[in-house]
Amino acid sequence: MRKWVYRFGGGKAEGSAADVAMLGGKGANLAEMANLGLPVPPGLTILTDACAWYFANNCSLPEDLKAQVLAGIAGMEAETGRTFGGSSKPLLLSIRSGARASMPGMMDTVLNLGLNDETVQALGNDAADARFAWDSYRRFIQMYADVVMGIDHEIFEEVLEDEKARRGHDYDTDLSAFELEHVVGLYKRLIEEEFGETFPQDPHVQLWGAIAAVFASWMNPRAVTYRSLHRIPEQWGTAVNVQAMVFGNHGSSSATGVAFTRNPSTGERALYGEFLVNAQGEDVVSGIRTPQSLTEEGRLSSGSDKPSMEKLMPEAFRQFVSICDRLEAHYRDMQDVEFTVERGKLWMLQTRAGKRTTRAAMKIAVDMVGEGLISEEDAVSRIEPSSLDQLLHPTIDQRVERSVIGSGLPASPGAAAGEIAFTAEEAVVAEAEGRKVVLVRVETSPEDIHGMHAAEAILTTRGGMTSHAAVVARGMGIPCVVGAGNMRVDLRHEQLVCPGGIILKKGDMVTVDGSSGHVLKGSVPMIQPELSGDFGRLMEWADKARRMTVRANADTPADAHAARSFGAEGIGLCRTEHMFFDGERIHVMREMILAEDEAGRRAALAKLLPMQRSDFTDLFSIMHGLPVTIRLLDPPLHEFLPKSEEEVEEVAAAMQMEAGFLRRRVEALHEFNPMLGHRGCRLAISYPEIAEMQARAIFEAAIAAARETGEAVALEILVPLVSLRSELDYVKGSIDRISAQVARETGVRIDYLAGTMIELPRAAIRAHVIAETAQFFSFGTNDLTQTTFGISRDDAAGFIPTYQRKGIIDQDPFVSLDLDGVGELISLAAERGRKTRGDLKLGICGEHGGDPTSITFCEEIGLDYVSCSPFRVPIARLAAAQAAIAWRRREESAVPRSRILSLP
Repeated sequence: MRKWVYRFGGGKAEGSAADVAMLGGKGANLAEMANLGLPVPPGLTILTDACAWYFANNCSLPEDLKAQVLAGIAGMEAETGRTFGGSSKPLLLSIRSGARASMPGMMDTVLNLGLNDETVQALGNDAADARFAWDSYRRFIQMYADVVMGIDHEIFEEVLEDEKARRGHDYDTDLSAFELEHVVGLYKRLIEEEFGETFPQDPHVQLWGAIAAVFASWMNPRAVTYRSLHRIPEQWGTAVNVQAMVFGNHGSSSATGVAFTRNPSTGERALYGEFLVNAQGEDVVSGIRTPQSLTEEGRLSSGSDKPSMEKLMPEAFRQFVSICDRLEAHYRDMQDVEFTVERGKLWMLQTRAGKRTTRAAMKIAVDMVGEGLISEEDAVSRIEPSSLDQLLHPTIDQRVERSVIGSGLPASPGAAAGEIAFTAEEAVVAEAEGRKVVLVRVETSPEDIHGMHAAEAILTTRGGMTSHAAVVARGMGIPCVVGAGNMRVDLRHEQLVCPGGIILKKGDMVTVDGSSGHVLKGSVPMIQPELSGDFGRLMEWADKARRMTVRANADTPADAHAARSFGAEGIGLCRTEHMFFDGERIHVMREMILAEDEAGRRAALAKLLPMQRSDFTDLFSIMHGLPVTIRLLDPPLHEFLPKSEEEVEEVAAAMQMEAGFLRRRVEALHEFNPMLGHRGCRLAISYPEIAEMQARAIFEAAIAAARETGEAVALEILVPLVSLRSELDYVKGSIDRISAQVARETGVRIDYLAGTMIELPRAAIRAHVIAETAQFFSFGTNDLTQTTFGISRDDAAGFIPTYQRKGIIDQDPFVSLDLDGVGELISLAAERGRKTRGDLKLGICGEHGGDPTSITFCEEIGLDYVSCSPFRVPIARLAAAQAAIAWRRREESAVPRSRILSLP
């Protein structure tokens, strides 16, 4: 017979905290506390496997589960001296969920199970308190009807309040036993009317109904949403914990409460929590009564006139403090505990690692190292890398009211407020006048770059997490919300149409929260980031622990300075096309594109050369000897040209040419699928003079920066979109010729590495051949994901959320690397490339370079570095450290294996 149930109680348990996958978090920790000899009400845990069985078998329970549960209940009866369904000293049960990852409040609970018209009398006699018994029965009926029968609990609350009003009671007045008995009768009649059946009197019927309902709650909408937000796999399922009830609503010597062993907001080492006298757990959670402080210090700081637990129940409080200290030392982490005091006796109902703010997490981790509870590596492993966003950007003050007028995807974290500007030009003008603006567009293009630089935040109604707006905003550290499809940009009337009929005009103030995806009306108070000493110490420990280096994607001096300030160890991707959109440069770039022959193009490129050289000199100087990877021009040329008829007219006038001629040139350069068209290395082959100009600018800048800083430039030149070795050979030949020319002209030779982006499946498959020429690979995972899936990242936001909601995929592949497909291509390319060239340098420069899950994969396959947006550098440093720590710990406990995965 398959084992579905693990029992605990009486100072022992069949499981432990290590069995979290089987027992769920609550069950594993109840077992652990029982093994520690703590006062835990006896009970049993139905394994998470039973949840999988339930959904795989038409929402039914395994046949052999019943006998195991009943055997467990018999054990509870023996330990408590009570009988389930008994006519005297009845045993009542709590039925609670417990997933392996904490999902507070997302699933269902049933308390006081086992009460009926007979056992309520027995409970009242046993407790010598009829009111307590009838109140417990009322609570049970209301909870069971809601969780198991699907009858809204608010209907029962209305009945209760109506009865209080009819009898002339205030809201806070307790009903008598007689009055509660009458309410129970009203509840049962209501169930018959709403459900068409009588409330079940058989405790065993109640038991199986509640167990099935708790399993079913794994798939309720709020639980599904929570799992999606926190990346909790659906297949994990939930356990069900069946436990003997203890009562915090058993008079003035009883209470229930929740506490943290340290302050979850600040990390301060002090007991933090609340309790309620004569109450059950749901009373604390629901907030229907004002709770009291656990400690006298907490009571004084809150100004409460109600006694603390420390004063009211000193013996139970002393025992509770001792248990909290013991639990924290045992788990070596801050604990979130639930407890009940039943007529003076303390019972522990739950312990788990407490949720905390990132700043508190930092302090707790650093303090625990100082206290000798954990190691530096443990501290590094405790912090969720993505949560560092809370520390690196301004955030909205949580104390203020939020007037949300729209929402989209949280593309770039932080928050900022400003006047609405609908064009890049408006944003630039406003910045020059000292006004803060939010650039609001349907979608952005490279031509908007000057307006994006000028804006405090960016909002688009189209696009996904890797759209142009998202990628550029993250690189600049600007808050950004994209894909806000419930808002509409009306350019003709210069207004933003929001849900609920709200219309905002150009110049109106809005706040963009790039961390939540919300757009708020007006300007909202912000909290500015402060990088504390704890942050610095933790990052030092992370840097000691990690193997991979962390670089930044940086295109401007501002990007480079930000990257250095956040600890970047070089530039992993400089996208040279971003240098061509500002000011006069866009006109010269267009002059080059519109030239009718090579001579005309070279004349325009000669004007661009000093601009590029100046940019590169600045980047090399800021990096001061750290590696800098510069990618040659990548996008198709049409991206630099005007699109609308109005823009064509404006550009033609500015360039003193006929609008008709410009229109014909724009049409001639139009591509049906530019993502797969005339771009990347294909431009350098069709128009080698472009690559030659860029190479000259790079080498001359490297010489200038080396003279300025006294440090040799660690230069890497990246050829994009290669699929054939012959393409790379051709472009590298041009670069080598220019390198030799500059060396002859200046007498200085610059050493450099020539490499390619692996962003096409063919390049990954033929990596062993391409590596004969390439000295390094930089995996461009944005395009590699697009070309592997055949999905445009700019259009993916229109259906990827539907795929996730329907379980077709778990994660957006443009946010977190698709390990099975794209990841396998990267592994294959890494393995084949290094077989050809043993010292081949491997890195990743797509947006996935800042995603912790993707960084873990990069560590697994032995990449040398990751590169990400400047403001994600600390996240990448921490994630890389955690990946390295995890690798070492696995290696210590298992047979060592190659970092490059062997693929068939």
